Amino acid sequence: MADRRLQVFHAVAKQLSFTKAAEALFMTQPAVTFQIKQLEEHFNTRLFERGHGRIALTPAGHVVLEYAERILGLSAELDIRLKEMTGQIAGPLLVGASTTIAEFLLPQVLGEFKTRHPQVLPRLVVANSETVENRVAEHTLDIGFIEAPSHLANVSTDMCCEDELQVVCSPSHPLAKLKSVSAKQLTQHGYISRESGSGTREVTDQYFQRAGIRPDTLNVVMELGSPEAVKALVASGVGFAIMSGATVAQETRFGVLVRVPLAPRLTRNLSVVYPKEKFRSRLVNAFVQFAKDRLGGAQRA
Repeated sequence: MADRRLQVFHAVAKQLSFTKAAEALFMTQPAVTFQIKQLEEHFNTRLFERGHGRIALTPAGHVVLEYAERILGLSAELDIRLKEMTGQIAGPLLVGASTTIAEFLLPQVLGEFKTRHPQVLPRLVVANSETVENRVAEHTLDIGFIEAPSHLANVSTDMCCEDELQVVCSPSHPLAKLKSVSAKQLTQHGYISRESGSGTREVTDQYFQRAGIRPDTLNVVMELGSPEAVKALVASGVGFAIMSGATVAQETRFGVLVRVPLAPRLTRNLSVVYPKEKFRSRLVNAFVQFAKDRLGGAQRA
């Protein structure tokens, strides 16, 4: 097993933040600071420059980071290869997912996978697509499920399934009477948007731009970081949202919300991302294939 100090150093070096590294490692910030101090004492050199509320790697820090990535990668690969000699799929599985996927698509998939492989210990981290992608690139997550294409060169992306986004509004909203709605028609109504960094936000902004409408000219009532919060505000009648149909299946079934297809339709690919150069274990490969099969089948059903 790799030196814990190297693991902590790697997280701080990638995040360039003691606070963010502590959150990613599920540690306290003083504990992270102590581990870095011990490593600097071990090498008898400073690894970070600190000042004005920011940190940066020293020349020595860059050298340590290069070796730390290789050491941690080999250590993880060794652990995995030895465990796989038993022929069992077992061990920790760190999965990140955007809020929409985590709340409405993955729970059943993770539950079914756990039932099939009881010795797997899944941990699901929920954040927006940008954060999930960054944490996969930093090797603090094994894999991630995101709602937008990857923007990082050191991350590999596989399509998982297709998802359609539709206008969602309350039954009393003027848009509820329409069979379909164009981007131009939406400019006349209050819009409840997802936050910057959200995969849904990125895809919808691009949709409006293709229609010749600048997103900053829309009548945005509020920006929210949770699909559940968006749905609650939409139900109050103050505006419409654009959401995945999977997120509002129950509400539309009971008449709380109404879905209106966009014209032209707006579809996106939900993707699974993983570090490009990192060894992929049998466990990760098995879960990725299982998730693709289940999510793809759910979308076709």
